[in-house]
Amino acid sequence: MTALSVRRVPLLGLAAVAMAAFLAIGMWCGSGEQKTGTPPPDDQAGAHVTVRTPPIHVAPLQVDVNLVVVNVTVTDPFDRIVTGLDQENFQVYDEKVEQKIVAFSTEDAPISVGLIFDCSGSMGDKIQKSKEAALQFFKTSNPQDEFMLVSFSDRPDMISGFTAKYENLQDRLLTVKSGGRTALLDAIYLGLTGMKKATTNRRALLVISDGGDNHSRYTESDIKKAVKESDVQIYAVGIFEPMTSRARTVEEAGGPGLLAELAEVSGGRMFSVENSNELPDIAEKISIELRNQYVLGYKPSNLIRDGRWRRIKVKLNPPKGLPPLQIYARTGYYAPTQ
Repeated sequence: MTALSVRRVPLLGLAAVAMAAFLAIGMWCGSGEQKTGTPPPDDQAGAHVTVRTPPIHVAPLQVDVNLVVVNVTVTDPFDRIVTGLDQENFQVYDEKVEQKIVAFSTEDAPISVGLIFDCSGSMGDKIQKSKEAALQFFKTSNPQDEFMLVSFSDRPDMISGFTAKYENLQDRLLTVKSGGRTALLDAIYLGLTGMKKATTNRRALLVISDGGDNHSRYTESDIKKAVKESDVQIYAVGIFEPMTSRARTVEEAGGPGLLAELAEVSGGRMFSVENSNELPDIAEKISIELRNQYVLGYKPSNLIRDGRWRRIKVKLNPPKGLPPLQIYARTGYYAPTQ
């Protein structure tokens, strides 16, 4: 009988997966759906929900096949991360055709994270708490993780390439000052480009910004396509004034929607924050979430190499007695062309 337990640890965690050693070609993808059940036994914030199931055994993968790999986060109605689900609890659809899951993992693995940090003029009274959030994210990392730092205002600046010594990034981040306009799209593009030098198989961008773009060369269309083509999850922390007191430009008003769309298509998440004092806790939640993911792998039944965008849908069949659960995963991938 499946048991449900609650741990009082920081909200939202994700595990990682070191599957790529088995792959000749790996693509990251996915999407989300919600299922229903009964209320959880504990609704306190900061809880971690674990479904206890037998140990998971992953069959070895052949190295001469294409494998689509999907990172999946599962949360309960109180936004607590749910762990302990089994492979049998998931279904994956590729262009509405159910696929056979041939690989499943929940183990923690090293991750490469690029921090995209907004230091434009509008961040003036929020930049100190934003720095604290970044530092909290670093502190909850694993020793094998590596980090890259990009700051941006009028233009993006690669402050540091990947390093495992986050203390070096802390020192550089503390000297960043606010001023200038917001080249958010250019900064994300630089971050995606920098990810090509990552040494781990799991990759994410953490964007900390207070709104939309008003000074980039790249367009929204450019960036959306780049995100779809990458194997990088995007987590965005949007620092927005309360709706009743916002007096923003058209670009800034569109900031929440832009960040949310980029996060969704990549399988990440966007967190809206109106009180900058909440930033460190949000950053810690994201850090934990990145270490408590499910990773599903399947070989597409459609073997046509047409380079087209293929939509993915991940569905959940949870054990009986669980509350409504939400899935976050990538929404699709581009098929190979050769």
